[in-house]
Amino acid sequence: MQETAETAVDRLRLILGDAALERLQNSCVMVLGLGGVGSSCAEALARGGIGSLILIDRDVVTPSNINRQALAFHSTLGRPKSVVMQEMVADINPACQVRAERFFIDKDHISEQLGTLPRPDFLVDAIDTISQKLAVAAWCQAEGIPEVSAMGGANKLDPTRLRFSRVEDTLMDPIARVMRKECRKRGIHGLMVLYSDELPRETEGKHNVLDEKGFVQKGASILGTMSYYPPIMGQMLAGYVIQKMAGLI
Repeated sequence: MQETAETAVDRLRLILGDAALERLQNSCVMVLGLGGVGSSCAEALARGGIGSLILIDRDVVTPSNINRQALAFHSTLGRPKSVVMQEMVADINPACQVRAERFFIDKDHISEQLGTLPRPDFLVDAIDTISQKLAVAAWCQAEGIPEVSAMGGANKLDPTRLRFSRVEDTLMDPIARVMRKECRKRGIHGLMVLYSDELPRETEGKHNVLDEKGFVQKGASILGTMSYYPPIMGQMLAGYVIQKMAGLI
């Protein structure tokens, strides 16, 4: 009896079936932000059979990224995150078409920036700044693009408290609280988010944010992050998107 050569999608096919796997391979997902959450999400999407990815991040890999970001190694320090992630995806899933962009997401020019790129079937918001998150959510609603947005993971320890819901139904999460209020003011409805109802812990002392050259950024401070927490969020976001794209939920 002739044996069939093993492929990277065999285990996916067993649980999804041919039709759902084909839907994934024909889908395009845009990931905004390739930090601890976004990089793990992009990795899982590539491993999960997504056929096309648009990856956007303006930053380079820094030493503080190594504790939690899928693309952060000593060998990648100083390199643009979007480029490193593109190379990782190519090594994981050569069939996945990747468009990597390095730019700052400007809340006042979202339509011009994102609208000139290929239209995604789904968008993952893994950026940190609330004003940008709101602008992206408004753009997705106007364009009819399904979206899921990551809320706060900093200063938290228990990933079993993470859950998906509409932003209107969130509890406790400080970022979700602001998003909830601002979405209501701006007429953004039904935004799906991943959030935690765990109260953030107090950090041990004050720490400043350094820019790419090692200088302190004016008025900025950093929060504590566990090694496992952002990657779990990213994997959960990828799982949600894959199930949606496969027609399972």
